[in-house]
Amino acid sequence: MSRYDSRTGDSTSYRDRRSDSGFGGTSAYGSSGSHTSSKKDNDGNDSPRKLDLDGLTPFEKNFYVESPAVAAMTDTEVEEYRKLREITVEGKDIPKPVKSFRDVGFPDYVLEEIKKAGFTEPTPIQSQGWPMAMKGRDLIGIAETGSGKTISYLLPAIVHVNAQPILAPGDGPIVLVLAPTRELAVQIQQEASKFGSSSKIKSTCIYGGVPKGPQVRDLQKGVEIVIATPGRLIDMMESNNTNLRRVTYLVLDEADRMLDMGFDPQIRKIVSHIRPDRQTLYWSATWPKEVEQLSKKFLYNPYKVIIGSSDLKANRAIRQIVDVISESQKYNKLVKLLEDIMDGSRILVFLDTKKGCDQITRQLRMDGWPALSIHGDKSQAERDWVLSEFRSGKSPIMTATDVAARGLDVKDVKYVINYDFPGSLEDYVHRIGRTGRAGAKGTAYTFFTVANARFAKELTNILEEAGQKVSPELASMGRSTAPPPPGLGGFRDRGSRRGWS
Repeated sequence: MSRYDSRTGDSTSYRDRRSDSGFGGTSAYGSSGSHTSSKKDNDGNDSPRKLDLDGLTPFEKNFYVESPAVAAMTDTEVEEYRKLREITVEGKDIPKPVKSFRDVGFPDYVLEEIKKAGFTEPTPIQSQGWPMAMKGRDLIGIAETGSGKTISYLLPAIVHVNAQPILAPGDGPIVLVLAPTRELAVQIQQEASKFGSSSKIKSTCIYGGVPKGPQVRDLQKGVEIVIATPGRLIDMMESNNTNLRRVTYLVLDEADRMLDMGFDPQIRKIVSHIRPDRQTLYWSATWPKEVEQLSKKFLYNPYKVIIGSSDLKANRAIRQIVDVISESQKYNKLVKLLEDIMDGSRILVFLDTKKGCDQITRQLRMDGWPALSIHGDKSQAERDWVLSEFRSGKSPIMTATDVAARGLDVKDVKYVINYDFPGSLEDYVHRIGRTGRAGAKGTAYTFFTVANARFAKELTNILEEAGQKVSPELASMGRSTAPPPPGLGGFRDRGSRRGWS
């Protein structure tokens, strides 16, 4: 008996497309109510995709049926709800936001997983992003880390998979999620496994730094969802261990970070192997020009949803304290701070370099502090062990380079300490975003030196926008220095992070 038999009586599809969901299940090729391939993109120009669909099997991607409760919302009510939750939208035929999980139209097997996870209501990005994704349209989502965006694209992905023909021997995945770092890829895969288990959907994680054997075996057995870092995925494709012919749902998570790490050529190469009428979801925490330009290459008549503002700003749930000190004062300041705040809570300390990370960790341990470090030179097994010790609280202090700055989902990080100020304001915002997640409060301490003076003015703006106190020393430094030139204060030199995949 096939493992799919428990889901459907149709041996060619994952689930009866009209069973418990109420979806019409329209085709990508112009069935009534479907999203057909338009000839215009969001700028009104000819589409960047060359839609040569000869020989490609039609597939379903529009599964959204508006619930009576959502349909009853007036334009005024929709506007007020979006304003209350700081939701900004762009695009044509934008669906109304949903206020409850049942309003999305998720089938029962997905709702059951949501209930098991203990969620009470959709986050702002889920409220607006879910109906957009379920309609089968391309989507740009701009939201800060910790906003619930992973589930925003994974649950529609599960519905999408369940509407497609089952994998045949030699088929690659149906859903491809690209992520910038190993840690983020692993966390996404954990969520995919949790929410896909009831549908018996298989997923795997493809990343460098570990032996290829287990990953190759997963791919050869056939998996519906692949979460991958770009470098290792290309390696697997070139060695014929997988292909992207079946991919109809593509996610680029933390697109800004991937570009920042120099993955632009790899992303373009990967996307060139995917059918042009796919559904693409493009997620970013910031919206610099480089990210916007790449979106125009890959997206087709997209919706755009912004939570908060596309301008760089910090989470207001985080208390930010910036101390202007000298380089030689940093270690003593760190120890004094740890003496004041150490209460068993998790403390994440960021440094700029791997060498600095190891040196400070070694010094802390010599001084009796329970500290471990994580950075790109650690083996995957060691990184996994350090994260496990940190998560469990056995080692409540973890020093890290920016490899841990995004996507690292550790609950109850109470304090973030920027021992070294990062090389961009985006990295600052995402570093401190490791605390204050999912509605919790947090505190971020930053050691700021004269070497960082070029960031003083923009950092002051971020602090003021978030309602934080600005020290006289920082304010004075901001008034007397010019803002950082392009490539320093905003978008980091792309080549600087290549080794992290």
